[in-house]
Amino acid sequence: MSEPTFDKVLRVASPESESPAERGPVRIEEVAKLAQVSPITVSRALRRPQMVSAVRRERIMKAVEVTGYFSNPHAKALKSGKSDIVAAFVSNILSEQFSLAIEGLADVLEPAGFQVVLGRTSYSYQRETTLIRSLTAMRPAAVFITGVMELESNRTFLRNMGVPIMESWALARDPIDMLVGFSNADGARMVAEHFAQRGHRKVAFIGRSGGRGMLRLNSFAEHCEQLGLELCQRISRDTVSGVPEGREAMQDLLSGHTDIEAVFCASDLLAVGALLEARERGLQVPGDIAIAGFGDSTLAEEITPGLTTIAADTRGVGTIAGQMLLERLQGGKIEQAIRHVPLQLIERGST
Repeated sequence: MSEPTFDKVLRVASPESESPAERGPVRIEEVAKLAQVSPITVSRALRRPQMVSAVRRERIMKAVEVTGYFSNPHAKALKSGKSDIVAAFVSNILSEQFSLAIEGLADVLEPAGFQVVLGRTSYSYQRETTLIRSLTAMRPAAVFITGVMELESNRTFLRNMGVPIMESWALARDPIDMLVGFSNADGARMVAEHFAQRGHRKVAFIGRSGGRGMLRLNSFAEHCEQLGLELCQRISRDTVSGVPEGREAMQDLLSGHTDIEAVFCASDLLAVGALLEARERGLQVPGDIAIAGFGDSTLAEEITPGLTTIAADTRGVGTIAGQMLLERLQGGKIEQAIRHVPLQLIERGST
């Protein structure tokens, strides 16, 4: 009896009534049997296709498609002790600045064979802790964080993983491993000085109650006092995910203080929401009230009358972080573990 042809084998092995979930995970040996090659040839075709003949590659890819096979990088990492995954923890996936940083990071790491996988912390210590503990199963090659770890238990956990750790978005004296960041205190100082130069005296702050929001508030309050500005109101939010929080905060602010001359919002998302709410109430910006943000998003430039804001090269933050991580991943040493990214105030129509 002659051997069945490859096409006949494919038809037999492709039961349309059975879903991938019902069949369970597909093993590489099953793909090899279906493609009539060895498991190592399947692995080679998927990882280094140039080493496998075109005929065999075609058969292997058809077998992969039929079976729904995919390589599990987590299993590979547990087996070999090596991984090509870089875990990136993002505070807010709606933030353009964080997205730009991840793009800069990926642009460096992906050509070198690493894959960036995102996790969203939402400014939550609980989510942050859950994600960090999940790294035990993932066994990533490195970790990037849009922020600085505050909980000592999480800092210790990450340090004990024995992989490169990159923090960002602030300047900490004692990072877990490496850091690329900027001075949130300097940014807040620039806004206070700008308000004073524009002649505003009664000011307010809208921002997040913890983390970088608190750093910006404390610095803003300190420099307002030095410059003779009256910080009349402080509106805090536990989390900031989008423009609506800015609207709500501005509603709270205006319900109690109608004499506020200028508002510093600790993010552009909050500032855009505040600006929209002020205009909806018939206030002229900046005639009746001036508004400044932090981040220099695309919205800051596009919204009328243009948002004054603090700008940093956030794509550059990701690029530098990627370069430093890659250097470590390739066995090199980093002479300067902390890199400082400068800030600047971009003045637009809102002030």
